[in-house]
Amino acid sequence: MIELPAIRWGEPYESLDVDQVSHFYTGEPIAKVHTVGSGIVRRDAKKAKHARRALQAMSPAELIARCAEAGELFESGTLAVGDSQQTPADFVQQQSATTGMPVSMCEANVTKNAFVLKNMERILDCLTRGLDLNILARGYGEEGRGVTVSYAAQCDALGAVLPSNSPGVHTLWLPVIALQMGLVLKPGSSEPWTPYRVYSAMVQAGIPREAFCLYPGAGAEIGGAILASCRRSMIFGGPQTIAQYEGNPRVQPHGPGYSKILFGDDCVDQWEQHIDLMVDSVLKNGGRSCINCSSIYASRHTREIAQALAERLGPVEVLPPDDPQSQLAAFTIPGAAPAIWGAIEADINDPQTTHMTEAYGDRLVEKDPVAYLRPVVLHCDSPDAPAANKEYMFPAVSVVECPQEKMLDAIGTTLIGTAITNDESFRADLIDCTDIDRLNLGPIPTPQVDWLQPHEGNLIEFLYRNRAVQVG
Repeated sequence: MIELPAIRWGEPYESLDVDQVSHFYTGEPIAKVHTVGSGIVRRDAKKAKHARRALQAMSPAELIARCAEAGELFESGTLAVGDSQQTPADFVQQQSATTGMPVSMCEANVTKNAFVLKNMERILDCLTRGLDLNILARGYGEEGRGVTVSYAAQCDALGAVLPSNSPGVHTLWLPVIALQMGLVLKPGSSEPWTPYRVYSAMVQAGIPREAFCLYPGAGAEIGGAILASCRRSMIFGGPQTIAQYEGNPRVQPHGPGYSKILFGDDCVDQWEQHIDLMVDSVLKNGGRSCINCSSIYASRHTREIAQALAERLGPVEVLPPDDPQSQLAAFTIPGAAPAIWGAIEADINDPQTTHMTEAYGDRLVEKDPVAYLRPVVLHCDSPDAPAANKEYMFPAVSVVECPQEKMLDAIGTTLIGTAITNDESFRADLIDCTDIDRLNLGPIPTPQVDWLQPHEGNLIEFLYRNRAVQVG
């Protein structure tokens, strides 16, 4: 069993309070993690300036080079993680064992995180819109137009309260070190593996260890202390989390995506050409991501679309996590899957909603002590159906019949919007729609993220404030 100490500005900390992270199915202990109280988090936060100063001693170019090296180590190196030496295969097996995610999905997320680390220069160039990073490092400089520009850092270290459901979300905080800011992380209760492996890879690549805090353990106390103590933080959660922190400039909340595919009237008659795209958008990564498609809108052919999706998704079975064909993740929190299925059953009882996957066997599969939900496809006669704009942490999609002219008023908040249309007027309306965050014009699967563009808000705009500086 691996022992993971808390990390306090690079120093391991062993606590009297130790939590156990266990195998999602067998209950076998996988790791012991040393937890801390909120008082330690708040006390450590007063030293955040030292983390920034340690990173400012290195140039942005040097930090980017070290991040690239860390990406190679993260992907293929044997690293010191806690009191063990962790190979890439160990990492994937441990992550799968404690989260219930199939091994193949864990491997895919390794590639995703490594890509961001290895391509940090390109990603920051895009996030800053080509700004010389030395201007951020110095605080001001000339952009090339004969005008002095200045950006004031809004924190010394970014806090992040991380989830366990999808290891891919770590790509959002990985660029912070290259921006000369420290990291204060609360790993997910069942997925401490990615933050610890990233930390180890970065330190081995030569990034100062005093730039990092890792506070593992369950409970809201640590997360609350991080959000209260750090001047800039991000948190991942559900609709309640979004509502709680909406409008708070210190916190960037990340919640459900309600990502969608919209068919324009000019392309919907060719919907069969896009069935693979729709299946991929719903099923990829076990349907656990905010970038998975949860609703498909079209003005006609909706029942045929829903039936075709049901024929593809309905037969998907629960397989062992080490099976290369496994596409579904376990729900490891007791009672979670039955509660979700109960909510879906309530929506199915609405007269505007039809359960299209009913003929393909039970959707709730209980394998004590965990449970699975097999893919669900619903058809909604209108956007007013209660199931029209729901999102769940498994492959579930509602195909919604809606006139094109009413779609943008009906879709609501949409993280990823894939619009399959060549209608220039409709495309102009889509570009103007403030409810869609990332817009895909054309047949692009919703999980296909271009990391060279901002995703879920621009990190630079969150961490820096544009201001005026005049030099006499």
